[in-house]
Amino acid sequence: MNFEIIFVLLCLVAMVVALINDRMRPGMVLFSVVVLFLCTGIISPKECLEGFSNKGMITVALLFLVSEGIRKSGVLEQFIYRLLPKEKCSVAKGNMHMLPVIAFISAFLNNTPVVVIFAPIIKNWARRTGLSATKFLIPLSYATILGGMCTLIGTSTNLVVDGMIQEAGYEGFTIFELGKIGVIITVIGIVYLVLFSKKLLPEVNAKDEELEDLTAESNVVCVEAVIGARFPGNGKTLKEFDFPRHYGATVRSLHRNGVRLEGDWMNIRLCENDTLVLETDDKFIPTWGDSRVFLMLSVMDADMQMERKKRYFAMILLLFMIVGATVGELPFVANLFPGVKLDMFFFACITTVIMAWTKMFSPKNYTKYISWDVLITIACAFAISKAMENSGFASFIANQIIGLTDSLGPHALLAIIFLITNLCTELITNNAAAALAFPIALAVSRQLGVDPTPFFVVICIAASASFSTPIGYQTNLIVQGIGGYKFTDFVRIGLPLNIIVFILSIVLIPMFWNF
Repeated sequence: MNFEIIFVLLCLVAMVVALINDRMRPGMVLFSVVVLFLCTGIISPKECLEGFSNKGMITVALLFLVSEGIRKSGVLEQFIYRLLPKEKCSVAKGNMHMLPVIAFISAFLNNTPVVVIFAPIIKNWARRTGLSATKFLIPLSYATILGGMCTLIGTSTNLVVDGMIQEAGYEGFTIFELGKIGVIITVIGIVYLVLFSKKLLPEVNAKDEELEDLTAESNVVCVEAVIGARFPGNGKTLKEFDFPRHYGATVRSLHRNGVRLEGDWMNIRLCENDTLVLETDDKFIPTWGDSRVFLMLSVMDADMQMERKKRYFAMILLLFMIVGATVGELPFVANLFPGVKLDMFFFACITTVIMAWTKMFSPKNYTKYISWDVLITIACAFAISKAMENSGFASFIANQIIGLTDSLGPHALLAIIFLITNLCTELITNNAAAALAFPIALAVSRQLGVDPTPFFVVICIAASASFSTPIGYQTNLIVQGIGGYKFTDFVRIGLPLNIIVFILSIVLIPMFWNF
């Protein structure tokens, strides 16, 4: 190994440790590593900045705005209210009613707003029907993850991998190409959740009891608020941060990783994804419901007010974007418009601008609807991937992997790439996992002289399949906060699902994409 390979290895190890310890936002961790590579000449300034102009990254930014327009239209709330049984039913029936539709919706919208909208509604529905919300919230998160595997726009990771594919000189995915395997995995995954959620998920939710006690004791509105990245009190204690002055609410308890913090919790430093149980008035939700200060607000004994205006127009725009990108990929359409590439980026641009013009989201405050840390993470992922390739690190790791599995063939290599990617996504983030796995997969395919497409597909699936831990995917963290889940709850129901997805991927991917 030369100096550059050793240096890249040390930087990547430090990056993984920093992401696991959550000392800084993922975007800043990856950007710090990129700067180190820039300073040592492993990547050039041009290569450092290429990710920030990548079409896939900008498409992700546009889809954040499209998702916000759909969220504000109120159409998703209408869907879920009509979907949920009006009377008490079994856990299996409840999940069967909602999970397929949730997975379908998340195939076309960003997963986070889907969970943010549906989680409080499902929790309140479960409480009213005498069911435990903990039987439904993890399945909600998993259904959005599974649905995201089915299309190019279902999750940012698919767009990141697609961008890397095109940067490497290969033809990218079409919008529904990943659905060949994604739909099968989603159907089997939902069947698994319907059959085993009641047995494998906990029955009680302590925070429900706590909120009910608060409601019984007083006439105030009791709210659960999940802290977002823009919360100004992050890093401060509740004694240091005057919460009542900022938000007109009193904090009754603090929950972290599904556990209510006891003892001197007022002196514990707040961080993103902590859940606060608040005593407030009926103005709190309208005031802070659209803010990125809180990722999600769940109110007891209050129905969400659904905005009906422009609901159908929002759906027309979403269909226009999806159908347009699908038809635009057909050869005869491309021949009709030789000077314009009618892809998802093109139609997402048009949809976003129309939504802004018609004020489906605030055109003056549009920047607050974009998760900038996700975009910086994606942009830096391209630079890190390039550094792994330039330094020879990717080729070195590929040689080691091929040497270990030389007699087993490409199927074994596909399994190893899945395991590497999936382990990384469970410990750090999905986009960072894709950045680490992509150059290795590319080097493996080149050294074997086979088509790299199966390896690209397995990265998309493995990077999304974050089921065994709550830390690998933001939707898992959200439902952990509101559901009061323990880490082991995710392992108990998520690990078998990871194994199912692994087996299906290794068996099915070579059937659809030949080596």
